[in-house]
This record gives sequence, structure tokens and C-alpha cells, in this order.
Amino acid sequence: MKKSRRYFSALCAATFAMVASAGAAQAASKWPEKPVHLLVGFAPGGPTDVVARILSEEMSKALGQPVIVENKAGAAGNIAAVSLTQAPADGYTLLYNTSSIVIAPWVYQKVGFDPLKDFTPIGLTAAVPLVLAVNTKVEANNPKELVELVKSKPGQLNYASSGTGAIEHLTAAHILSVVNADAVHIPYKGTAPAQVDLIAGATQFTTTTLNTAIAPVTAGTLRALAVTSKTRTPVMPDVPTIDESLIPGFESLAWQGIVAPAGTPKEVVEVLNKAVKTALESDAVKSRLAQQGTLILGGTAQEYEDYIKSEYDRWGKVVKEAGAANQN
Repeated sequence: MKKSRRYFSALCAATFAMVASAGAAQAASKWPEKPVHLLVGFAPGGPTDVVARILSEEMSKALGQPVIVENKAGAAGNIAAVSLTQAPADGYTLLYNTSSIVIAPWVYQKVGFDPLKDFTPIGLTAAVPLVLAVNTKVEANNPKELVELVKSKPGQLNYASSGTGAIEHLTAAHILSVVNADAVHIPYKGTAPAQVDLIAGATQFTTTTLNTAIAPVTAGTLRALAVTSKTRTPVMPDVPTIDESLIPGFESLAWQGIVAPAGTPKEVVEVLNKAVKTALESDAVKSRLAQQGTLILGGTAQEYEDYIKSEYDRWGKVVKEAGAANQN
């Protein structure tokens, strides 16, 4: 009798699991049933916003529902990240994140989110190399000459960034640390004002994202010395990498991806990851991102989760080296 009861209980459990699995599969096949909102933590028209909108167009086609970009600018992207933690974990609200989600927790005392606990990774999308650029009056035509100039005037040359703890700041600080050179960091409230002062000569050099450097370098108002990707970019084929010209093995990318609130169902994550993959493989996205020198990445949700963890550890060390930790 007891054996029969155990058998009946096991049969019921197996049946329930099958029904639950079928229900989840059916739910996933219907998802999404309404528009998906993609939060962007930066202003409309900025480099991150532009890439997010390019991808959202193709993702909309893949999902069969509009993917609506919603800008929540402020605090280097932190406002949008915090907003995502307050959204339902149903996949209808996502964040188009940048590498700032793994940097901010090291820089600021309170950011309102934990990148390793509060998000469900969907997929790595793209990465933008940075450009080591100088004011045209600076007497340096390559990275080694710039380092020699900085070392000849310790603490006298200034480098600009879009803000303390931004990847532009940390990349330049990391380069200076490796070559044992000393320059003064001048943080600005955004890339645009930093670039204006650099062109005017108020600062001498910067590391800035490739898509923001293209126009002034092409116009001749800034001189590009190197790019921070492992390989040269087709957009500036004559500009060497930091890896080949100064620091072997060096790489720093302003990477981007999409995350959902923690607890988002696995079935929904799979649908979203597939939509991201489809968008990245489309000719329209490839063509438009190539024009900006943006690298197309991709991969599984698990691969993105692993990448976030590794980048969190990596940039934590750089933030401490740069003395940028625990800002208010």
C-alpha cells in the first residue's frame, strides 16, 4: 500500500512538472504581448542612445512588438539602472547598459544597485574603442612621445574626461599608471564640454570614445595617437593600437549590453537573447554600427553574465589605482 502511495505521489509530481513546463513554454511562445521598454541612461542623440535606437528597430521586428527607447539620463547612467531594479521582472522593461554598471559601484558610495545581484543579463551587444587624442598644439605624434612629454613635465599636463570614474577617465588613468607618468585629471559634466576645452587647449589630451572622436579628428581639430582596442579600427586604419605602440596586451572598451530585472523568467530571457542576436546579425545594424567604428559582439545570456563578473573585478582594481573610489 505504501509503495502504491509513493508511486502515485511520484506520478503526480511528474505530471505537475510536465504541465508547468508546458505552461512556461506556451507563455514564452506568446511573449511579448505588448511593447517592450528599453531604458537608456543617457541623453537622446548621445553615442549610447544612437546604438540603442539602431538595435531597438531590428529587435522590434524580431519580437513582433515595438521596442521603445526611454531616456532616463543622469548620474552617469545610474538613474536608469536604479529605475530598472524597481520594474517588474517580466521582460517588458529592460536597460541598455554600458560598462558604467560595473564601474559605478566602485566609484560611488551609494549607487542603489548591485550589478551582480539586481540584474538578469540578456546579452552583450557592442563595444566602442577609445581614442587617445591630443590637442593639435601638443608636441606628440604617437603614444610614446606623449608619455615622454608628460614625464618631462610631471603634474603639469592635464587630461580631460566626461567625469570622475567614467571609462574615459579610468582608461587614461590606467595608461598613466602602467607607464608611471603623472598628469592632472580634469573631469567635466559630459563628453561634449570636455571635447570643447580640449580643442581650445585648456587641456592637453584625453581618451574618448571612437564615435565621438571621429568628427574632430577628421576635421583636424584633434590628433589621434592610438586606439584602445586589440586591433586597429577600419574607421582610423592608420592609427595604431595602445597594444602595439605602448603597452602590450592593453585593451579598454566602452562595452554595452542589455539587462532585465533580477528574476526575469528564463524563457523570456531566451526570447530576448534571440532577438538581440537577430538584430546584431542584420545587415542594417552591421552597416550603421560599422560607420561609427562600433564593434559588434553578441553571445549567450550566460556568457554575458560571466563577462559582467569579470569586468566588475577588473575595473574595481583600476578604480582603486586611479584613486576614484568612494565618491559622494
